[in-house]
Parts: sequence; C-alpha cells; structure tokens
Amino acid sequence: MIRIAVLIPCYNESATVGKVVTDFRSALPSAILYVYDNGSGDGTAAAAATAGAEVRTEVLQGKGNVVRRMFADIDADIYVLVDGDDTYDATAAPLLVNALLKDQLDMVCGQRIAHLRAAYRAGHRFGNSLLTGLTNFIFGQRVSDMLTGFRVFSRRFVKSFPALAVGFETETELTIHALELRMPIAEIPTNYKERPEGSASKLRTYADGMRILSTIVLLLKEERPLLFFGVGGLLLFATGLLLGGPVIAEYWRTQLVPRLPTAVLATGFVILSFLSLTCGFILDSVSRGRKEVKRLAYLALPAVDGQSADA
Repeated sequence: MIRIAVLIPCYNESATVGKVVTDFRSALPSAILYVYDNGSGDGTAAAAATAGAEVRTEVLQGKGNVVRRMFADIDADIYVLVDGDDTYDATAAPLLVNALLKDQLDMVCGQRIAHLRAAYRAGHRFGNSLLTGLTNFIFGQRVSDMLTGFRVFSRRFVKSFPALAVGFETETELTIHALELRMPIAEIPTNYKERPEGSASKLRTYADGMRILSTIVLLLKEERPLLFFGVGGLLLFATGLLLGGPVIAEYWRTQLVPRLPTAVLATGFVILSFLSLTCGFILDSVSRGRKEVKRLAYLALPAVDGQSADA
C-alpha cells in the first residue's frame, strides 16, 4: 500500500489549521497528517493536535527551514505539501496524487485558480507572473504558477532535494530543482480561496519578492554559471569598448594617448571580461558534475509503483 504523508507547515494559523487537517483527512483518509509548528504563539499546535494531526516543531524561523526539516524527518512514498491557511482546495488532493501515480511524475503542482479577486491580490498575481516568467525564460517553459503552496512529490524528489532555502523562496528552489534535473512534472488547476476571518498572510509582498528574485539569481549562478558569468563578461567588455573606443580613435589619428587613465581603465574592464568568461567555463564544468551527482542521487531511489496505489 502506498504511504502518503500530508505535510502542513504552520506559523500562527490557529484559526485555520484545524479545518485544513480535517479537510485533508477526509480527502486522503489513508494519509498521515503532520503539522510542523514554526514557533507559533497563538495555539496553532494545540488546534492541530485537537484536529488529529501529528504535531512537531521547528524552531528555526522560515518556511524553507520547516520544509527542510519535514523532508528530512518524514518517510513516505508520496508527500503532499500544503499551507495551513485554508486557501487550498483539499478535495483536489486525490486528483494530484493520482496524476503523480498514473503518469509516474515527481512533482504535481496545484495551479491556483481564484474566483474572487480578494483571494489572490493583484500585486501578488503580478509578482508571481513576473518571477515565474523569469524562471521559465532561464530554466525552461514548464510551469505557470511557480509560487503555489500546494504540491505533491514523489519520494525520490523529496529525498534528493537539497533544501537550502530559509523562507518563502523555498517554492522557487523546489521548482528549479525539478526543472534543472528535467524531472517529469505537471500542473493541475485547483481552486484558490480567500483566507478565512481572523487569519492573516505572513507573506511580505516586497521583502519576500526581493528574496525570491535574489534566489533566482543565485540559482542562475549555481546552475547556469556560463550564462551568468558570460553575460557579466559581455557587459564588462562592452564597457571597456565604450571607454576605450575614443582613446583608440585618438591614437590612430595622432599617434598619442592623451587620456592615459581612461585607457588603463578600459584595459582593466576588458581583462575583467575575459576573466569573467573564464570563470564561467570553469564553473560550468563544476556545475555539470554537481548536476550529475544530484541526478544519480535521484535515480538511486525507486519510483512509486502506481499499480498498487490506494489514494
């Protein structure tokens, strides 16, 4: 029988976590539900325990820290990761699980479909579209809702995932991990609703948006160093030409170099551009080796046998 674990990271979600646990227990009766309390001060842990979840604690603040702990602690065949804010439709969970089993996928994302504007604010929608578009441009056009908090994973995904993020940028890390290893993934539209009365979002639109953007840039450097340092080298080379062009033209006309500091500066930029390109080539080989190691770690784990599914 397939072992399913529902993982619910929570911070001050006493108003909603009980209903989330109840709804997902009803949708996936064979699953074990784990609520990881991230140092809440409002009785979240007690509410989750009362609803019947197995409650554990992660003291390091941030959703990324909680996800890292959950993935390390829990052993299952299928993992359902969902926020504890009661904005996701629990009845869609069996659909996501069955899609993962039927098509032998490693990640199935619940693509958010909001019928009320208040449920998915315009600023968040625009930020998600912008960041998702940037990720697709760099890593491949395979996702349309990169920041969804409702996902289903295979065991081989979870146990091969490095989990280095600290906060809300963990969704970006999850997505890029799947894209870079070319894992089989899918998206399924799911209803997304407004937070209930008495519940408040922990997402800081601008601060967390900048953290997510910086994570994309960092992962670009780590996963695509030739592109990262190549673009940097091109900008340095262009700056060197812009500064040195007039100096070279003056030299050809008069055989003199009247602006020696500018000539030295331009030469420095050109040298730095070649150094940047060289770093890109070297780190590209290192990145390829790291990717091969991650791929081998992923392949060392068996795929879930969909024939014996009982979701």
